[in-house]
Amino acid sequence: MGTFTKETFVQKLQEQGITLTGRQQEQFAVYAKMLASWNEKMNLTAIVEEDAVYEKHFYDSLLPFLHTDAASLCDVGAGAGFPSIPVKILYPRLEVTILEPLAKRIRFLEALCHELQLTDVRCLHVRAEEYALKHRECFDIVSARAVAALPMLSELCLPLVKVGGLFIAMKGPGGKEEVQAAKQAVEKLGACLEKQEECQLSDGALRINIYYRKQQPTNKKYPRNFGQIKKHPL
Repeated sequence: MGTFTKETFVQKLQEQGITLTGRQQEQFAVYAKMLASWNEKMNLTAIVEEDAVYEKHFYDSLLPFLHTDAASLCDVGAGAGFPSIPVKILYPRLEVTILEPLAKRIRFLEALCHELQLTDVRCLHVRAEEYALKHRECFDIVSARAVAALPMLSELCLPLVKVGGLFIAMKGPGGKEEVQAAKQAVEKLGACLEKQEECQLSDGALRINIYYRKQQPTNKKYPRNFGQIKKHPL
């Protein structure tokens, strides 16, 4: 399928009706460099080669959010900032909250936001189920990329989504089985499956983005503490 380069990235977005400004292109370039240099000190990602970063991190992160008009995004377990930071670069007015339980990743994300001059990004060293205790149902979109299996993930994410909002789970080829496994959990948490979108990367790897629409408030007893969620998924 040919190689995917920085130029391919710009072109693919253009084909979808999105033209990156020079400033945005520069921000993505700085992001790729920082990812590689910080990765030498701490394990942020297995993917550091520039072309691969542009496809498997940047483009992959943006796919579920093209042409979104959401005002707020909460990214659960963002790791090195995916998908939230690429989405923020694309939509500077978006308010972003990142929940990440590893302190060293928060240090990287704060340095990154400073370097890219991103405003309205909160990088919080907190677990999603703890954050949900005081911040229920306040985000238009909650996203999670490669964090946990969907039955667990939906309990961590859906309580944070506004009624009418979206939970977007970004998965690999096992996503379809997870959708089946999470059916009951998602209903219990007040949401329904809206759609699944598949995308093949240049190396043939399959990505599945799963969209859940929140239809009613989540019962106050969810999310439970992490130990319970893990031991007894809904």
